[in-house]
Amino acid sequence: MLNPDGVVLCETCNEHKESGILKHGFFASQVAALSPLDLQVKETFTESVSDIAAAGHSTAIGFDERMLLHSEVAEKVYSHPERPDRLRAIAASLSTAGIYPGKCRPIGAREITKEELLKVHTMEHINAVDVTEKMLSSYFTPDTYANEHSAQAARLAAGLCADLASEIFSGRAKNGFALIRPPGHHAGVHESMGFCLHNNAAITALAAQVAGAKKVLIVDWDVHHGNGTQDIFDKNKSVLYISLHRHEGGNFYPGTGAAHEVGTMGGEGYCVNVPWSCGGVGDNDYIFAFQHVVLPIAQEFTPDFVIISAGFDAARGDPLGGCDVTPAGYACMTDMLNSLAGGKLLVILEGGYNLRSISSSATAVIKVLLGERPENQFKGIAPSAACMQTVLDVLNIQTNFWSSLSSNIMKLQSCWESYLAGNKSEFETCEPSID
Repeated sequence: MLNPDGVVLCETCNEHKESGILKHGFFASQVAALSPLDLQVKETFTESVSDIAAAGHSTAIGFDERMLLHSEVAEKVYSHPERPDRLRAIAASLSTAGIYPGKCRPIGAREITKEELLKVHTMEHINAVDVTEKMLSSYFTPDTYANEHSAQAARLAAGLCADLASEIFSGRAKNGFALIRPPGHHAGVHESMGFCLHNNAAITALAAQVAGAKKVLIVDWDVHHGNGTQDIFDKNKSVLYISLHRHEGGNFYPGTGAAHEVGTMGGEGYCVNVPWSCGGVGDNDYIFAFQHVVLPIAQEFTPDFVIISAGFDAARGDPLGGCDVTPAGYACMTDMLNSLAGGKLLVILEGGYNLRSISSSATAVIKVLLGERPENQFKGIAPSAACMQTVLDVLNIQTNFWSSLSSNIMKLQSCWESYLAGNKSEFETCEPSID
C-alpha cells in the first residue's frame, strides 16, 4: 500500500516496509514521522532498559521458531492480520532491549499430548486440527486458516504454556511470558475459530492445577471476548474467568461476553465480563475497571495461580481493535495482577495485529515481570461516561456473588454524580483500598 508520499506501507498495520521493525522491534525508526506517543515510548524504553532490576533467570520465556511456519497459504490482496511477523516483531524488540535472550530464561518447547488436550477439547476437535497436517491449505472458518504446519504450531504453543505453568507454580521460575501463536481464547470445547486452534489459556489453567494450584484466575484483556475460554470453564468454580472486551451490545466479534453471562450450573459468579459499549476505550477506563471490578473480585477469590490472556489488540493503532491502551496501561495492569498469588503469573500472547504496538506493549509487560515497577500515573483518574456505566452495570450483577463489591456501588455512584456536577477531584477520594 502506498501513502500519499509514495512510501510503501504494510497494508495491515501501516508499518513502513523498510522500517526495520522485524530486526529491531519498536525501537526501529518508522522512517515516516513518529507520532508524539511513538517518541515518548521509544525514549522511555531506551532510557530505562538498563534500569531493569537484575532478576537472574527468574522470568521464563516460551518461544519456538516452528510456530512461525503457521501462515495463510492462499494469496490475498491483504495479508492475514494473524501472521508470523507478530512474533518476529516482539522477539526483535526484546533482543534489541537486551531482555531476551539475556535477562530471561528460555523454556524448551514440546508438543502437547493428546491426553492433555482431551481435558479441554473433544476428540473430534483434536482430530480436525491434526488432519490439517495432510493439507497444503485449509480453513476452519473464513478467517481461521491452517497449513501443513499449523497443527504442530498449535501443539507447540499449548505444550509451552503447560510447561511454563509447571515451572512457575513449582518455583523454578518466578513468572513467565508465552510468546506463542496461533492464539487460543476463541477455541472452545468443540471448535476452532477466530484465528484460534487450541485454547492455550485453558490448557495452562489445568496444567497449573495438575501442578498443585487449587484456584486459577484468568484475566483476558484481549479486545475480543474469549468465548472459548468462557465456554470451557462455564460451570467450573475453581477457575475464575474475567474478561474486558469490546461488546457493543453483541455487535462486536464474537458477540458473546455480556455482563449477565456469569457462569451456569453452580459456576455462577466465576465468569465476570466487562463489556465495553463502544470503541476508543483507553488506559483510564481499563485501570478504573481493574481497580473497581477486577482486583476486588480477584482478591476475594484468592487464586493460587494467575494467567493473563494478553491480546494487544486493544492497543493504540491496532487495525482490528479500535481502542486506545498504551504500553504504560498494559504495564500498570500487569503490575496490579502481579500482586496476586505470590506473583505466580503467566502472560500468554493472544491477539494484537499492529507490529509496533504489539511489540512495545509486550516489552512493557515483560519488563514488569522482570521486576520493574511502572510509574503510578493513573491515580485519581476519571473514566469515560461509557466506562462508568459499564462498571456500574457489572457491579450491580456481580455483587450477588462477591461480597467485596457491595460497599463500592453506592460510593461509585456518588462519585460519578459529583464528578458530573463539576467536582473533578472527586475520583481522588473514590479509589478502593487495594493491597
